Amino acid sequence: MTDNTPRLDHVVLWVRDPLASADFYEKAVGMEPLRVTEFAAGTVSFPSVRLNDETIFDLAPLTLAEHMTMVPGAADSAGHPVNHVCLSLSADAFQTLRSRLEERSVPVSDYLYDSYGARGLARRSFYFRDPDGNVFEARHYE
Repeated sequence: MTDNTPRLDHVVLWVRDPLASADFYEKAVGMEPLRVTEFAAGTVSFPSVRLNDETIFDLAPLTLAEHMTMVPGAADSAGHPVNHVCLSLSADAFQTLRSRLEERSVPVSDYLYDSYGARGLARRSFYFRDPDGNVFEARHYE
């Protein structure tokens, strides 16, 4: 990628069990797992999952919290998920995600309609939680 316009590069999620989380994001959400073998072997600090060509989610174990010293109070963020992260999908991928979650008995909210977001009003959206309580919204615009 040679375009240097601002983009979201990654989101770090605090998780209790990074391997279980990677499995959830791969099988229930459909994301590509990254560095799982290396994490299991102890050669990297955390695995990740790929949302798209430009964005990943790092699955940071809570044990790393004590090392978060880059800014005052950063270690205190462990265990406190953000309000939610929104995934913008095609209509087909949106329905596929909901089906995968329901097949795995992951609770999902009712549909919401015409929710405002980065691209205007989304036709439909719904919410779900990962195994660590992080809240996600899935939506589609077309």
